[in-house]
Amino acid sequence: MQVFNLGSINLDHVYRVGRLPAPGETVAARSLSTGLGGKGANQSVAVARAGARVCHIGAVGPDGDWAVARLEGFGVDCGYVARLSTVTGHAVIMVDDGAENSILIHPGANRALGADWVAEALAAAQPGDALLTQNETSAGIEAAALARARGMHVIHTAAPFDAAALRDLLPHLTLLVLNALEAEQMQAALGCGLADLGVPEVIVTRGAEGADWHLFAQAEVIRVPAFPVRAVDTTGAGDTFAGYLVAGLAQGLTRAQAARRAAAASAIAVCRAGAAEAIPAGAEVDAFLATRA
Repeated sequence: MQVFNLGSINLDHVYRVGRLPAPGETVAARSLSTGLGGKGANQSVAVARAGARVCHIGAVGPDGDWAVARLEGFGVDCGYVARLSTVTGHAVIMVDDGAENSILIHPGANRALGADWVAEALAAAQPGDALLTQNETSAGIEAAALARARGMHVIHTAAPFDAAALRDLLPHLTLLVLNALEAEQMQAALGCGLADLGVPEVIVTRGAEGADWHLFAQAEVIRVPAFPVRAVDTTGAGDTFAGYLVAGLAQGLTRAQAARRAAAASAIAVCRAGAAEAIPAGAEVDAFLATRA
């Protein structure tokens, strides 16, 4: 199975702070670091680091060559990363002493990508391949509809949460991944429960409490325990989980095996600072799991 990821590419500005500021409050940062980020880029890196093939579909601006080079360095196919005149997306991330974060995103080129470019990228896809999407780019609905028409699996991580965008995507999804807060927002906005969405499978992640994988046709829930670790930075933890999960399915793992490997990768990632740079290699994850059989 080939993985195609329609996803954002950002420059992350990460500020370490003692605590996140309250409304109207100014807080001095202790340090600043920059690096590759964006939910899409993070997930592509996770897929590649897990050992699966991934083609990233996205866009950068004139200032984005460094990001493409970084993605390629991780083993991501960037043949369909467009170079646009719009500035590359970026994020301002604050991380406090408890490893919690607050994130502000400027989408830039991520929201200027055309549906024609996405269609060209997906022309090489085969039935059974996977399309991974998030809510940080343009052309997501067109991509999902095209992918389903081609017999692909369509996996969507519903962040940043937008009820209207999710509602339009639902008919095309085979798997929806969202965190506990997004699940609450979704049910409040759409007025229905997870089983009523019409999506065959839904995963709700719950941070240190693990995740629940709902298989509605089988009336089954796979419980995915989290691995207890001392977190340093939770930025990108969900992206690491999603990327490793999709990679595991692409590599022929069972759902339970793919989810356990994804949980282990996330546990390692939160022990490190940064987003894409914190994502572990597959060998690290396998060594971690070997000590927790």
